[in-house]
Amino acid sequence: MNKRFLWYPAIIGVFATLIWVILQKGQSLPVNPNNVIPTAPVAAASHSTTWWRYLDNLKHPLGLLLLQIIVIMLVARLFGVIANKLRQPAVVGEIIAGVLLGPSLLGWAMPAFSGFLFPVESLKSLQFLSQIGLAFFMFIVGMELDINKIRHKAHDAVMISHASIIVPFFLGVWLAYFLFTRFAPPHVSFLSFALFMGIAMSITAFPVLARIVQERKLTHTPLGIMAITCAAADDITAWCILAVVVAIVNAGGLLSALVTILLAIVFVAVMLLAVRPWLGKTMKAQMDKGRQKAAVSLVFFILLIAAWLAEVIGIHALFGAFLAGVIMPPAANIKQLLTDKLEDVSVMLLLPIFFVFTGLRTHIGLLNQGDLWMVFGMIMLVAVAGKFGGSTFTAKLMGQTWRQSVSIGALMNTRGLMELVVLNIGFDLGILSPEIFAMLVLMALATTFMTGPLLDLVIFSEKHKNVLTT
Repeated sequence: MNKRFLWYPAIIGVFATLIWVILQKGQSLPVNPNNVIPTAPVAAASHSTTWWRYLDNLKHPLGLLLLQIIVIMLVARLFGVIANKLRQPAVVGEIIAGVLLGPSLLGWAMPAFSGFLFPVESLKSLQFLSQIGLAFFMFIVGMELDINKIRHKAHDAVMISHASIIVPFFLGVWLAYFLFTRFAPPHVSFLSFALFMGIAMSITAFPVLARIVQERKLTHTPLGIMAITCAAADDITAWCILAVVVAIVNAGGLLSALVTILLAIVFVAVMLLAVRPWLGKTMKAQMDKGRQKAAVSLVFFILLIAAWLAEVIGIHALFGAFLAGVIMPPAANIKQLLTDKLEDVSVMLLLPIFFVFTGLRTHIGLLNQGDLWMVFGMIMLVAVAGKFGGSTFTAKLMGQTWRQSVSIGALMNTRGLMELVVLNIGFDLGILSPEIFAMLVLMALATTFMTGPLLDLVIFSEKHKNVLTT
């Protein structure tokens, strides 16, 4: 045996013996009578010899947070797989998982376990994590938007996109007129309530739409290109409108709102006209020198600064994160690098936390009267008629075939995650009551779920028509 291996037990043995000697000698030292031991640690120590202390560890904030994340990831992944089996995007299953882990099912069926797993005092931690995940996700969504493609695309896409916003926005404001007296929270003005109902009806989930187009192999088809371009233009317009709405709500008065909107315009202009070209040159220089970590650090810095400035101005941090993604350099290697760094963490880990946090706020049990379900039916009718109908007929007016028009309408009617982001902003601002929030969450689920079947129905009708004509 090599003699060097003998040093290992010798060194360990010598120092272990010395430690033992010091500990034994230390037992005879007098205890300082002036030391005051806090009450809480003594109480915890009294259970240290029993297995109950492990239950106490489960209730520790960090232990509980880790358990919550484990449960959320498992349930979200399970329902995401089920959704894929049903030819639905995984995000549909993840949203359903979030609702089921909330008071609508888990809190109703197992209130004691729900109270242990998601106590009220732990929700702040989940909210902060979900906001970080959303900021990363909105940054990725911003990067995926190709402004040049939208700018140079045929005027048809912009027309369809803006029609798919203004028609449901009008219908949402009109619906708010009838719902305001009964459902608006106290001290909320009709202007705030109506504007948020309008924007809630107008959102299209660009990431979900893009995923559906990709899964159905429509990415390079005229229909897919038109739908993605419409959704991209829709996203930019809708988020700008949302920023204005949030500014008006936060400002309280007309003068303050005008100041906030002016600051927001300056912020957007500086980001697009000054920061974007500077960032492109700097990132290229860093990448050419092989300094990827420095480039990524710069991107995170821009992301955080943009989110912080948007929050300070009063147009919400998520808009700043979205804008930071929009100004990223168009070079494919840079975007791929950033996507690889962020997408898995945000989509697989942090976004399911957001879905569950939304589910914890969604109490379907509040809709316990028949007339409330009639109101939900009105919301669904307005949402589908405005988004699906407005997009379909505008596309037809722009010269698309009925098949393409209906397909574009079905895709633009997809709301998904983006709708939940808007709804949570409205709930945090105190504009949406719990009943309306629950109805709108169900509407987001239903309109996203119906996209796939509508597309299948269009394909089936087209095949049936071809069979009849041959």
